[in-house]
Amino acid sequence: MATMADVARSAGVSVATVSHVLNGTRPVLPHTRQAVLDAVEELGYTTNTLARSLVTARTRSIGLAVSAISNPYFTEILQGVEAAALEAGYSLLIADPHDDPEHERKVVQLLHERRVDGLIVAPSADPRGLLAYLGRHDVPAVFLDRLVDGPGTDSGPCFDQVCADNAEPTSRLVTHLAGLGHRRIGLVAGRPGLSTTSERISGYRSGLAFAGLAYDGRLLVHGDSESAGAEQATEALLSLGVPPTALVTGNNAMTIGVLRTLRAHGLSVPDDIALCCFDDFAWADLFSPRLTAIAQPGRDIGARAVHVLLERLAEPDRPARTVRLPCAFVHRTSCGCPSPSEEGKPS
Repeated sequence: MATMADVARSAGVSVATVSHVLNGTRPVLPHTRQAVLDAVEELGYTTNTLARSLVTARTRSIGLAVSAISNPYFTEILQGVEAAALEAGYSLLIADPHDDPEHERKVVQLLHERRVDGLIVAPSADPRGLLAYLGRHDVPAVFLDRLVDGPGTDSGPCFDQVCADNAEPTSRLVTHLAGLGHRRIGLVAGRPGLSTTSERISGYRSGLAFAGLAYDGRLLVHGDSESAGAEQATEALLSLGVPPTALVTGNNAMTIGVLRTLRAHGLSVPDDIALCCFDDFAWADLFSPRLTAIAQPGRDIGARAVHVLLERLAEPDRPARTVRLPCAFVHRTSCGCPSPSEEGKPS
């Protein structure tokens, strides 16, 4: 097996120069760098990660703890994390906390014991155990998608955080429906305790206020971020004496549950009830009607979380920050509007 010294002899450089090229620790002249890379290729040299970790106390690995990996949104985040980690020369260890606070703490401890350099975590609705473990062991960590308020946050967050904007896009869905004449707009919100849920509720209420509509607490139900919960929540809305004429759903899984319940009641979207959803997904354009949705930048969120974590590893003492990425309004037909491609055509 070729060694770093073999690469150095073949390229006509020092071992230190080979190290700088492979680890990116110092700029190297382009022709020298190419000579090293050519020698690596010719000799079939591979880095001894274990030996390097013993010297540097770094494993060049990142732990990712994200629940509901089967959810298309989190799958996109995973793809973004994986691509950014690989580009930076890091491997990825993945665990699913199942949105359970106790299991969350255990999987984070497990990843930490595997000596990952840092963690990226989508925290549960009750992250107290998670925060205590990270703080006690001084683990570099970035929270993604869901924000966490820890102790002493008056001057800013305790941990770096990366997420999408939630309130304004939800408000836009509500005002769009109100602009179409709807006066009873329901919200199927996610699991209580999650920042995404509270922020989307805030956006829902601000959208109603902007449209001049009174808030009615009976029109806000929780689907607990799952399809089955959304089915029960939709049943509750439809059982009202005056049910809503339009719905906003808080994530893609709940959108499926809402559609299933509406179909069971023989209700047509958007003829009987209009629908807009938070979370776009690959097949949203294939539904009939096509779903008007807020598209989150899942891959960008995942990639940015990696970059923020690497910056934290490089500068451990810098202040923590929260990064918010914008969402996109995807206008289709489930809201009751004509297809954008059909707008302007004679009826």
